[in-house]
Amino acid sequence: MSCPPCPNCDSEFVYQDRNQLICPECSYEWDPTEVAAENEINVKDANGVLLAEGDIVTFVKDLKIKGSSQVLKIGTKATIRRIMDSKDHQLDCKVDGASDMMITAKYVKKA
Repeated sequence: MSCPPCPNCDSEFVYQDRNQLICPECSYEWDPTEVAAENEINVKDANGVLLAEGDIVTFVKDLKIKGSSQVLKIGTKATIRRIMDSKDHQLDCKVDGASDMMITAKYVKKA
């Protein structure tokens, strides 16, 4: 089994001791399961519910599509295809009645 590089110094000489990984170069110790949990992207909707890929969401307000005269009305459904770590638009969605688009999570709620 190959160990991942050290998150502290990027050394590839990492070894495992029980459930901990240890870097002999910088003496950094970590649990690989905790690091995987920290790297998850947590995005919440307008009500504070955690969203996941594949969830169906509805809009909580009318949204004008940038560069178009079309408006997405309240209650329009969308399916989350991908969640990204971005300040502006966190959700890559397939919107009913429109094409694929990026949406900010604070304008949707889980259906």
